[in-house]
Amino acid sequence: MAPRASWKGYLKLSLVSCPVRLYPATSASERISFNQLHKKTHNRINMKPVDPELGLVERSDLVKGYEYEDKQYIIIDESDLEAVRIESNHTMNIEAFVDEDSVDVIYQDAPYYLAPDGAMAEETFIVLREAMRKAGKLAIARIVLSSRERVITIGARETGMFVCTLRNPNEVRGTAEYFGAIPTGTPDPEMLQLAEALIKQKETTFDPKNYEDRYEAALMTMIREKLKGHKPIIAAAPERGNVINLMDALKASLAQSKPPAKSKTKVEAEAPPAKVAAAGGGRKAAGKGKK
Repeated sequence: MAPRASWKGYLKLSLVSCPVRLYPATSASERISFNQLHKKTHNRINMKPVDPELGLVERSDLVKGYEYEDKQYIIIDESDLEAVRIESNHTMNIEAFVDEDSVDVIYQDAPYYLAPDGAMAEETFIVLREAMRKAGKLAIARIVLSSRERVITIGARETGMFVCTLRNPNEVRGTAEYFGAIPTGTPDPEMLQLAEALIKQKETTFDPKNYEDRYEAALMTMIREKLKGHKPIIAAAPERGNVINLMDALKASLAQSKPPAKSKTKVEAEAPPAKVAAAGGGRKAAGKGKK
């Protein structure tokens, strides 16, 4: 069964356009989720709308309201929303092109795949795709999703295109509040060299298959054990190690470090990590800490 498109419309560049379909590129259906049950009956709890005056009400009696002043609402119905028709309701009109690496990752939001809608659209779609690929550019356009206009990037990906919605600038927090007090001082050259060597030693090619969600795997193991009637196996948290000097920690890490291995599929207790002394990089041992 073909996947269901979340949006259908046109991809347009100047006077050139073609019908396209937009599909979510990710899915959360495989994630473990929990339902709320009553602790005695174990019946699943239903979330029902409640009116302060009328009590329980039917969802069919609910309408949309916009709060323009405190506790003052204006009612918005479907005909009002339908009346708000702008081009991005049905057309991705490419407004500009930017370098592929120029969009800060902090603005990138939800990923989608874009495909031509029918054989008649393929020629135009392929021409636009290959032109962007050859130029190393992303297209900037707009689209209405979930009753909200979103700015998006569009780029070539394999035989299709990749779309990413972008966060609005007012949704992104500045860094000054979080980074303002961090000193910019120059680190000790020898420590920096050791850290660089440690990074070099752990270099690898990223493969997402090697980085599964270990917490999700542990949850599923626990659930399976409970289904068998067994007592859940709880993995012990790693103990805190001794406080050691930063220079010694770097040297010890470099000596013990091995090339990165694939992440394990079973939950295992980790070796106690060394704790770095908080005092500004002194070279003498800072003593032993408590667990």
